[in-house]
Amino acid sequence: MSPVARLAAPAEPGLQPLAPDEEAVVRSLSRVVYSLPRAIDADMVREQRLSLTEYLTLMNLSEASDRQLRMGDLANACDMSLSGMTRLASRLESRGLIQRVRSEEDARGWNAILTDAGFARLEEAYPTHLASVRRHFLDHFSGLDLKELAAALRNVAT
Repeated sequence: MSPVARLAAPAEPGLQPLAPDEEAVVRSLSRVVYSLPRAIDADMVREQRLSLTEYLTLMNLSEASDRQLRMGDLANACDMSLSGMTRLASRLESRGLIQRVRSEEDARGWNAILTDAGFARLEEAYPTHLASVRRHFLDHFSGLDLKELAAALRNVAT
């Protein structure tokens, strides 16, 4: 019996402790949430000299209309704070991978635009990202229904 299962009865009547398989899933998921991005980032930095966060920024811009997003929307898409995205955008801009321009809709806001050089850099880095995602994540789900897994993960995320 796990230490968690030995705790006092749940505070809410009818609330059942985790079964061993449930507890294993919960614990494994917390490790995956922590370790998977680090593993992919290490591969990206080692092989491409591009961090996972930089790659995801370029990827999100490549998928946006006119390859541009408001800085706040880009920060949200990359799960970053606006100040963190601003620092990252400065680095990417200094390397010619993105450009920042005033928003035409709101002169107070800024948009990030993926440059042609940024798109080329994204295409160059894509095989490394793909191989890393497969090796560290997808290859471990052989034989499982991925549509069902994706739906369950979407439900958790929302």
